[in-house]
Amino acid sequence: MTFRNTIVVLLLSVLCFTSCKNDDDNSFVSEPPRDRTVQQEADKDSLLNYLNTHYYKSSTFETPGNYTYQDIVIEELPDDNDDGVFDDLPDPDVNTLLIDVIEIFTTEYLEVEYEYYILKLNQGGGDTPNSSDSVNINYFGNSFDGEDFDSTANPTRFDLLGLIEAWRVVIPDFGTATDIVENGDGTFSYDNYGLGVMFIPSGLAYFNSPPFGVSQYENLIFKFELYTAEANDHDQDLIFSFIEDLNGNGNVLDDDTDIDGVPNVYDIDDDGDGVLTRFEDIDNDGDPTNDDTDQDGVPNYLDSGTTLSNQDDN
Repeated sequence: MTFRNTIVVLLLSVLCFTSCKNDDDNSFVSEPPRDRTVQQEADKDSLLNYLNTHYYKSSTFETPGNYTYQDIVIEELPDDNDDGVFDDLPDPDVNTLLIDVIEIFTTEYLEVEYEYYILKLNQGGGDTPNSSDSVNINYFGNSFDGEDFDSTANPTRFDLLGLIEAWRVVIPDFGTATDIVENGDGTFSYDNYGLGVMFIPSGLAYFNSPPFGVSQYENLIFKFELYTAEANDHDQDLIFSFIEDLNGNGNVLDDDTDIDGVPNVYDIDDDGDGVLTRFEDIDNDGDPTNDDTDQDGVPNYLDSGTTLSNQDDN
């Protein structure tokens, strides 16, 4: 055996030993997720501590105008003595402590009650989106240590159902722009749009499955500008997705009429009667919600006992 072959055999042996050792000590077995209720309590403490020790330059927004997320400057209270005790707010005439101006909200998600916080800098004069709409926004995301992990440079369209839960509960609390002007170069200008900051617990963010650049169980901050919103029809059944929120709780993902595990918003046959929802539009007016053949107060598309179809005569 040559010297080169001997080296190859030794290297293979080391790799094999290392692989076997890793298998034996279960180093590739991921940890189970933390208890959401317990984690929420820890996240709440962390969020409130942040809001009590950080301020924003509020004087920037005293004059009405169309500001951007770049104008939102958040800084930590000084600790000049390095004693762990934060000093007074720098120049309270131009700065404001976050805890004094944020709005506190609660929502239930995955059977846990979460508390989250919003700094509303402009409500926005247009319509408020639904949690199932697509929105045109600009945003900047960062962690509590100031490390940014995601942002947009230009208005970008997102389907809220494809985003983390926080976006679906926060964005519908803002309005879209009141005016949209085409600039002539393919870009648009917006007036009086929603502008704010959300401070969210990990349970409404990525929890234990974050993307690159975000740690597990990390609370996050998003600055955002909301420009426009457009209603979706995710399953193309002629019913806008927000209308499929039958219980009216703002969450279209927990409405499942035929209890088949597919929420109505993604189910092409909502009542499971074998007739596609779009074909239960008997009068062909483009809206299946108006058709109630047996007049029992339940529209055909949600009534498994009514199987009429506008395709029957074809």
